[in-house]
Amino acid sequence: MRHIAAKISRMAWTDIIAFDIATLLALALFVLFIWQQGPKASAAEKHESAAAINVKRIAISFDDAPRGPGAFLDGDKRPAMLIAALKKGGVTQAAFFVNPGRVSAAAAEQGQLVNYAAHGHVLANHTATHKPLSQVSAQAFLADIDAAEKWLKPLPGYRPWFRFPRLDEGRRDKVKRDAVRDGLKKRGLRNGYVTADGWDWYLEAQTIRAKKAGRKIDMAALRKLYIETHLESANFSDRLARRLLGRRPVQMLLLHETDLAALYIDDLAAALRRDGWEIVTADSVYNDPMAQISPDPDFADGTLLEMLAWEKQLSGGRWFPRNNIETANKLFASRVLLD
Repeated sequence: MRHIAAKISRMAWTDIIAFDIATLLALALFVLFIWQQGPKASAAEKHESAAAINVKRIAISFDDAPRGPGAFLDGDKRPAMLIAALKKGGVTQAAFFVNPGRVSAAAAEQGQLVNYAAHGHVLANHTATHKPLSQVSAQAFLADIDAAEKWLKPLPGYRPWFRFPRLDEGRRDKVKRDAVRDGLKKRGLRNGYVTADGWDWYLEAQTIRAKKAGRKIDMAALRKLYIETHLESANFSDRLARRLLGRRPVQMLLLHETDLAALYIDDLAAALRRDGWEIVTADSVYNDPMAQISPDPDFADGTLLEMLAWEKQLSGGRWFPRNNIETANKLFASRVLLD
């Protein structure tokens, strides 16, 4: 070092400048060399990430557990059938949004809910009594959430997620909506939103009415309508998400703890996979960046994507076309009823 310093001290100032420029140039070339080594790895990572984002991914959730008797099954038989069907369909983790106010004093339903968790599924808050926000005060609504939370927290498989009953976030009352959103944050609860909805609850209601009326039901046609509707709903939501976000977020399919789910969920899972969908865990949905979005539409009701489309005044279809009573009744009458 002393030799170099002595050499530099004997150099003319013009030579020193040339020396410094040469040194800086060499340093710049070295940095450029190092930088060029990085993109090879990062390009691969970017390609992998882009491929993952381009995959259609969906998780499955069930609202209103525990649910009463349906068209074909009673409340005691359905949970075991649903667990078996989920396993057959390769659904390793579904989310059940629970109304503890529906649990009887005999506590048989509690055992059924715990059994869902024992098979890898998770439990979350749907209020105790299922009253929609637009019909009660924010204070009463938060108290209903608290009652459910107290009951749910000690159970295995608990998740700090909350889903609005009927996807009703206060509709046109933004003051009430924001009060509840603030209340959820203070309680450490995340919005357990959905993105895909095929009105399975209404198909179940149609089936119950037909059964009670003694109508003849084509079970193969009912199965096909159930699968087809939810597959179309998932693909509609995929297209809507790409229009809104420019990417494919992890979707969350809304179902209910119904007889139709117990009968057909394994077939629906198979149909989704054939169509290119990857069925993922419920946990992965609420880790998606989309979980940070809080839409501000004029009418706060529906799926997260629908509300975001409403807020942005997106042109074209914002709602899944089959989620319409007149359309649903025509489909059921023409395809499922035999008389």
